Amino acid sequence: MAMAERAQDAPDTTKAFAVDRIGLAIEGNAILSDVSLDFPAGEVVALVGHNGSGKSSLLKILARQLTPTTGSAAYGGRDLRHYHGRDFPRSVAYLPQDLGTGSDMTIRELVACGRYPWHGALGQFSAVDREKVEAAIAATHIEAFADRTVGTLSGGERQRAWIAMLIAQDARCLLLDEPTAALDIAHQVDVLSLVRKLAHEGGRSVVIVLHDINMAARFCDRIHALKGGRVVASGTPAEILVPETLHAIYGIEMEVISVPNLSNPLAYPC
Repeated sequence: MAMAERAQDAPDTTKAFAVDRIGLAIEGNAILSDVSLDFPAGEVVALVGHNGSGKSSLLKILARQLTPTTGSAAYGGRDLRHYHGRDFPRSVAYLPQDLGTGSDMTIRELVACGRYPWHGALGQFSAVDREKVEAAIAATHIEAFADRTVGTLSGGERQRAWIAMLIAQDARCLLLDEPTAALDIAHQVDVLSLVRKLAHEGGRSVVIVLHDINMAARFCDRIHALKGGRVVASGTPAEILVPETLHAIYGIEMEVISVPNLSNPLAYPC
């Protein structure tokens, strides 16, 4: 391996992911252009922006589900192209938008799927695997319905079960693509509270795609905003929730208002 390549892959404990001048084109259409961002380790980082802004595409690149046309992405200082075998899924867990499979499985069976990167399709399910599954079920507070099938659960319960599967995977970084999209506001708060707790108390890093800027500000440590496949804003919730920045992100006039007991203001369209 060349010296430059070794240096590029030097461990970096301060960052979960870093992307450098990422570009993505599909069938001649530019999806992402010149995207450079850092995702600090141990933080919950939101990707926000209007529909078609490139949020999910960027998350798929981080998850190694898409290969960028230009630029590079690294996890822990190691270029994603240099991960082989099960190394990456043992470190990073990805939850896509489409979760149509698994409805006939019990919750415990679904959560057990998270152990696949550790033993493979033909490996024996060990005592350690069983301990990890039960610990994940406990961490997400789904013990009461662990033997029910996924298809019988409410939306919020189902999302907790899928997140439990990621925890059982023992990954230190979670990539979540709109996990609250089909949930009512009570279940959105429930799921995002769980995600924040898993990060801050469990020492995990989280990158999460969200549509609701107020939910992103309430539950995330940092917000990266995309528009038309480009970065238009990046910062803490307090830095993002200002009228000028919100206009740059969404293209409409928005105001913010301070609310008692909330550390960040709320945004609303004028």
